[in-house]
Amino acid sequence: MTVTENTGARTENTGARTEEAATLIGDARERVDALDDRIIGLVQERMAVSAVIQDARMTSGGRRVNLSREMEILGRYREALGKPGTALAMTLLELGRGRV
Repeated sequence: MTVTENTGARTENTGARTEEAATLIGDARERVDALDDRIIGLVQERMAVSAVIQDARMTSGGRRVNLSREMEILGRYREALGKPGTALAMTLLELGRGRV
């Protein structure tokens, strides 16, 4: 592959119009992918901790879900991230509830 063909492939894959931008985008995408891997790991850890909390609550005769706690979490995410934070928090809460 020639340098021109190689440059064209990189810019085409990133949507960039220059090699410099394509390199920047490629490097940033690698960082985003690494962050996503960490986020997924943290979500899985959060799910496991939520399962422990639910088990302890239910074993002691309580309900599986604590709505006042969920409202606190929704408020924290909304305050930090705006309206999309609420949707993210809802997804995390749903994942943490486990299967009924």
